Amino acid sequence: MTALLDALLGDLKAEGDQLWNTVSGLGEDEWRTPTPAPGWDVATQVAHLLWTDEVAVHAATDEAKWDAVVLQALGDPDGYVDTCAHEVARLAPTALLARWGAAREALVAALREFPEGQRMPWFGPPMSPASMATARFMETWAHGLDVYHALGIDPPVTDRIRNVAHLGVRTRDFAFSVHQLDPPGEEFRIELTAPSGDTWSWGPEDAAQRVTGSAYDFCQLVTQRIHREDTDLEAVGDDADGWLSIAQAFAGPSGGGREPRG
Repeated sequence: MTALLDALLGDLKAEGDQLWNTVSGLGEDEWRTPTPAPGWDVATQVAHLLWTDEVAVHAATDEAKWDAVVLQALGDPDGYVDTCAHEVARLAPTALLARWGAAREALVAALREFPEGQRMPWFGPPMSPASMATARFMETWAHGLDVYHALGIDPPVTDRIRNVAHLGVRTRDFAFSVHQLDPPGEEFRIELTAPSGDTWSWGPEDAAQRVTGSAYDFCQLVTQRIHREDTDLEAVGDDADGWLSIAQAFAGPSGGGREPRG
């Protein structure tokens, strides 16, 4: 296992533990608290993470189970993921947490043992273990934000979100393609201020197309947890400006996003 994968799995565990510790003490009624995602309560958010961790294990370890998931998804490509989340969310909180805990451990084991140099299938492009760990971190962080918002909690913002920012940058061309747009031919320069105050950057320093601002705002934007108008992000160049209106770090069709706070 590479040092990169080891670090990613450490970040994934820390982010998952933070959310786990938040929801493990909730009462039955609190699990049914609505979150900013329409139709999703706290239980649905956790159920989605649980289900996706389990499916990622199938993708890494069991071709037959993965193929079965794909066949089911093809039957309802727009609603399949939501349907599965709502079904799992019917579990009692203790059962939900127990199953999520097992799925989290199984995912770490599957990614550690996955053959080096190979890629596992996924709903988007095939993924390396490091890419899968990054994607699972992104989802854990983003859905965790919805839970914290619903419960009125201000979670600590750490430099672990660099994983989300990196994925947001790497999925630039994917975001354009999802909207049936040709990706720009030139690289962008992205400079973001980390929670620690450090500067994170991607792309050539002399790039004409540029994005600057808060890493936290950028991560919320690429996970569609905030409207662009509510960020401090600034773009130079038409292509960079257009990207901030469609950016997404997750596979699948683009969602509706969040409304401006006004």
